[in-house]
Amino acid sequence: MNSICVFCGSSLGIDKIYREETARLGVMLASCGVTVIYGGGKVGLMGILAESILHSGGTCIGIMPRAISDLEIAHDGLTRLVIVESMAERKACMAEMADAFIALPGGLGTLDELAEILTLNQLRISDKPIGLLNINGYFDHLTNYFDHAVREGFIREEHHRNLIVSADPAVLLEKLQTYRPVGIDSWIADIKKASAYFRDL
Repeated sequence: MNSICVFCGSSLGIDKIYREETARLGVMLASCGVTVIYGGGKVGLMGILAESILHSGGTCIGIMPRAISDLEIAHDGLTRLVIVESMAERKACMAEMADAFIALPGGLGTLDELAEILTLNQLRISDKPIGLLNINGYFDHLTNYFDHAVREGFIREEHHRNLIVSADPAVLLEKLQTYRPVGIDSWIADIKKASAYFRDL
């Protein structure tokens, strides 16, 4: 695992624990020699992550759409800053360049990035490990949603189990390193159920 993409917020969050644990993760990634790929910003948790990596001698690559870069929020001290033309291109570059993914607390952009890579995993387009660093229980409601979606039959249990969740950066990194994709059952059973339903209408 040579590179990890980290999704995180452009805000700092209210509780200082978000900043502290983000910085702790950055130091760990740098000490492991892992190249970090992230959104390229100098604000919020993105800025904390980048600074902690760079100050620890690590490699940090930012990927940012031109329209956002033009707002002057791009970090100007990164190992490399890649400017792309759209959010879709940014996510595609992240998916291609990274060997694994970690989501930190963030807002709608973080949720969008996480949902995209989870969907790629569900479709078996990507088998790269995906983790949530559940700082301060931030993702509890999201994981509860996934549990509910499994119970209601909208997310498969094996897809849910492919998502690694931990509140401890060290534990999360260890689990990402030892990750093996959970086998995905055939969708034929669902196709047969759907066919039977429409036949009975």
